[in-house]
Amino acid sequence: MDFKPSPKSQEYLDRLKAFMDAHVYPFERDYVEYHKKHNPGGDWKRWTENPKLKDLQLKAKAEGLWNLFLPDEEMGQGLSVLDYAPLAEEMGRVYNSAEIFNCNAPDTGNMEVLYHFGNDEQKEQWLKPLLEGEIKSVFCMTEPDVASSDATNIQTSIQPDGDEIVINGKKWWSTGLGHPDAKIAIVMGKTDESAAKHRQHTMVLVPLDTPGVEIKRMLTTFGAYDPPAGHGEVHFNNVRVPKVNLIQDFGEGFAIAQGRLGPGRIHHCMRCIGAAERALQLAIIRSGTREAFGKLLAQLGGNSERFAKARIDIDQARLLTHYAAWKIDEVGVRDSMTEISAIKVVAPNVLQEVTDMAMQIHGGGGLSDDFPLTSFFIQARALRLADGPDEVHQRMISRLEFKKYLGG
Repeated sequence: MDFKPSPKSQEYLDRLKAFMDAHVYPFERDYVEYHKKHNPGGDWKRWTENPKLKDLQLKAKAEGLWNLFLPDEEMGQGLSVLDYAPLAEEMGRVYNSAEIFNCNAPDTGNMEVLYHFGNDEQKEQWLKPLLEGEIKSVFCMTEPDVASSDATNIQTSIQPDGDEIVINGKKWWSTGLGHPDAKIAIVMGKTDESAAKHRQHTMVLVPLDTPGVEIKRMLTTFGAYDPPAGHGEVHFNNVRVPKVNLIQDFGEGFAIAQGRLGPGRIHHCMRCIGAAERALQLAIIRSGTREAFGKLLAQLGGNSERFAKARIDIDQARLLTHYAAWKIDEVGVRDSMTEISAIKVVAPNVLQEVTDMAMQIHGGGGLSDDFPLTSFFIQARALRLADGPDEVHQRMISRLEFKKYLGG
């Protein structure tokens, strides 16, 4: 295996770095200040998107830096998962910059679901405008009344009724729910509790303007709403959609979820590596330009050793991320579960540790929005729960190791 970027990947990376330098880094502070001013509270009905974001998206699309995550030559840029890894890492250096390139969650995962599992009508109605960046989407899986880390606990009901499907249930931490352009949700629920454990779940497309869809509230993460997308609680009260909105078939939801979450998880990890690199860079610059007690901060309190450990941890995490990406390309998601789960544990933890160290180096500034460190810390801590908590992935790895050596 060779993790050196392919010529195609390197060419895209060079162009992406140039775009980041010219447009994204100068936009970073504007993004933060705009939402402080225009979207300060939890009233998502009044949230607005920074108009400069659309301008940057048009520039990115014009330069071919669009839908980089999708390996399809026509709908995406024809990049493999491993090809995409250094690009996602570069995007990760600026919080939420992936949206500029239409490479942000949850839209990427939802687009992959529609690309791999959607029918022609669903692709035309929903995938096409998502790929164009005309609308946004939501993925509704986690529930407030059960431990959703175990998907078999999900209580939302998805039942056939003639030519319609009826959905009843509650979801929360539904990312993107507050975005003014959010139009469609992929909802996961149970159809047949008497079926085999992994054949009980179903996924269905639910337009957010369907009668009975009720957004209850937006949720804060460490006190922040993260507008204009945010994470919300939504209830489905006897919601009816046509049966053509069913993705694949009843009982296929769990298999679809595994296919969706595999690439999505590793995309998060790629961005974590970029964020960790940025945090380390900021910490070193700060420590090499500030003095305390007559010495540079870099010379105090074992800081040089902390930088060395961060360098080692980031490089190890990157190698594991690239290995997982390479294996997905080689054998597919189903046979790469150990590697996907491993990096899903490692990358957010590395980002959390490196960012915490960088925040300490920055003193009070590290706790403010003057630097991107608080956003990186929230990102890391949230990702240790999102797409499966650390413990679930560790359990998965352990089960696969036992199966490897003891069978069963």
